[in-house]
Amino acid sequence: MKKHATTACLLMAALSVCAQTHEKDSLQIVNLQEVQIISTRATTNTPVAFTNLNKKQLQKQNFGQDLPYLISMTPSAVTTSDAGAGIGYTSIRIRGTDGTRINVTTNGIPLNDAESHNVYWVNMPDFASSVKDMQIQRGVGTSASGAGAFGASINMQTSDFSLKPYAEVDGSYGSFNTHKETVKVGTGLMNKHWAFDARLSNIGTEGYIDRAKVDLNSYYVQAGYYADNTSIKLITFGGKERTYHAWNYASKDQMKLFGRRFNSCGYMYVTDKNGVVHPQSEYSIDYDFQNISDLVKAGGNIHYYKDQTDNYIQNHYQLLFNHSFTPAWNLNIGIHYTKGDGYYQEYKGKRDLVEYGLVPYELNGNTVAKSDLVRKKMMDNWFGGGIFSINYNGERLAASLGGGLNRYDGDHFGKILWIKNYIGELDPDNDYYRNTGTKNDGNIYLKANYKLVGGLSAYADLQYRHIVYKINGLNDKWNAATGTLQQLNIDEHFSFFNPKAGLSWQINRNHRLYGSFGVAHKEPTRNNYTDGKLNIHPKAERLLDYELGYTFANQWFNAGVNLYYMDYKDQLVPTGELNEIGEPMADNIPDSYRMGAELMAGVKLPHGFQWDVNATLSRNRIKDFTETLYKNEEAGTEALKITHGDTPIAFSPDFIFNNRFAYTYKGFEAALQSQYVSKQYLTNAKQEDQTLDAYFVSNLNVAYTFELPRIKSATVGFTIYNLFNEKYENNGFAGSGYYIDGGKKIRYNYAGYAAQAGTNVLGHISFNF
Repeated sequence: MKKHATTACLLMAALSVCAQTHEKDSLQIVNLQEVQIISTRATTNTPVAFTNLNKKQLQKQNFGQDLPYLISMTPSAVTTSDAGAGIGYTSIRIRGTDGTRINVTTNGIPLNDAESHNVYWVNMPDFASSVKDMQIQRGVGTSASGAGAFGASINMQTSDFSLKPYAEVDGSYGSFNTHKETVKVGTGLMNKHWAFDARLSNIGTEGYIDRAKVDLNSYYVQAGYYADNTSIKLITFGGKERTYHAWNYASKDQMKLFGRRFNSCGYMYVTDKNGVVHPQSEYSIDYDFQNISDLVKAGGNIHYYKDQTDNYIQNHYQLLFNHSFTPAWNLNIGIHYTKGDGYYQEYKGKRDLVEYGLVPYELNGNTVAKSDLVRKKMMDNWFGGGIFSINYNGERLAASLGGGLNRYDGDHFGKILWIKNYIGELDPDNDYYRNTGTKNDGNIYLKANYKLVGGLSAYADLQYRHIVYKINGLNDKWNAATGTLQQLNIDEHFSFFNPKAGLSWQINRNHRLYGSFGVAHKEPTRNNYTDGKLNIHPKAERLLDYELGYTFANQWFNAGVNLYYMDYKDQLVPTGELNEIGEPMADNIPDSYRMGAELMAGVKLPHGFQWDVNATLSRNRIKDFTETLYKNEEAGTEALKITHGDTPIAFSPDFIFNNRFAYTYKGFEAALQSQYVSKQYLTNAKQEDQTLDAYFVSNLNVAYTFELPRIKSATVGFTIYNLFNEKYENNGFAGSGYYIDGGKKIRYNYAGYAAQAGTNVLGHISFNF
């Protein structure tokens, strides 16, 4: 009720503004002295592969789905969704590399979590509504603050201020009770110096996957001051999310018995038709699902924990300063602070009490060492720092000296809220584990582009980065060797030198040729330290990136090809396994590579038709991969080693194809977009029963824009997602072990799959004042 009241208040403010601002140019954007840290952006003279997306392109798809889905049609990109409909926990892979290897910034300020290196888009719902434009660089790219780019980087710039006051109201509703409400207002330029903008959004869905409910709220507020040569911009944005867990995924056997929407998260027990309870100790949802299915078919019911939810609040603050000394020289400074606080709560069955700092208890004459319980795992962290760049833009030389210094401090801790039939004292405020991670991350770079002769330019980019990362305390992971929780005592220091260089040749106004070589290093993530094997210490990675590209463009046709070879040393490659909250686990691989060709073309046809396509053909391999299996998956037991030779890297399709065919006539627009993704292996062992099958998915969007009295424009439309009802999965996990039968070691495999929604519809409407 409170969030709807807040939305109503902002809506009333929007209407009061629009009552005064119905001129046709009320949304005109002026080139104010914008505060933008743009030294990390590539230009047509920069020899890297990149794609630019503007605000209009994002708005055409921004009806509720998370930002990864809005950029899913860019080259080499593949998206995933836990809830199955693109809202909630979503992610993106580019060139086969996951979100932990993609550097993401907004206004030049790093967004990646300092420890996990991931961007949790669920904490930034509807952020696309406040984005002016974005650039996606593939490969090493240009130097930026934050985690190293090991597959791509995403650089976002937030919205400009409008010259005149404005208001905008957007709404969507569709399948799975999916809805989105957004209200935006702006004062325009006041007294020739000041401007203010605000946005409030709510997004919710029941999700395609059973019980995968998502409730997201977000805001964005900015204030700006503009003088002749100086501008200051204060921005704050944040999100609050509550999602029911859907990260367990489901095996093929579970899908056959319970349907594709099956979700085992929160499973407590099953009752038969007479109401008799069969606990997890009797019927495990992972191993006894056939028996559970039989009970359900006979009139029984599966019971789930209703509070199996993830809850998080994250607020960002940015202060951006720009000053132009001369037409050629300018200075950018950004100061930032992010506060995050949240928890997830879950029901766990048959847990060893000693692993939670509890002693076994007596019940009816029996000693209970294992029991069902509810645990709450919490985080409380902050991230802050500053970035700067001094930029020179002359007739032949463009150069930037920049860098940043950032600090992260985060506490991880857990509590036990309830234990089944527990006899004894239980303090719900007691921490059964607690550890603290701190990270200092500093970098400095110098980059320059110099026009040599004609259209030939030389590019050089030198970056030095130093990281000090520490974790101390108890981890939520049992060490059987010591009989205690894992003791974390991580104190790592990294110094990386990342040079890049290349040439760009603008042959004439239509033809461009470029080539580059870059070096990147990347430190391990928190999960690499805490979720890997206890006897394995992760190492930093190194990437040598070779890029060669050609583009052609005229008024009606454009085409391009980019060839890349990414040579890795000690790449942290996903094993296919997941930790307890659905995040992928990884191991260092001595030698591996990714190579491919990215093809792009677009043509503007007569009578309002436009056709855009891109495709990626790639080969992603581990050299001489040796797999280690453990008996019953228990680390420390006798290992079974299998040499596979060269194998495909997990989650790396060999072929991706995107197609968009659009038609516009006056205010009407229709667009059919399709994506094909080839087969992906879930592990690096090339097991045919552990794969994501190839899929081909199409979406149809239809919209009509028109004018109304006192309204600048109104748009109504609808989107049909998965138009041809493809049954597919776009993410998963897998693992293997062995058992002994008749003295022989027998391998076994298992896998879980993230089923995606079939055909579903979302209607949308918007008003601009």
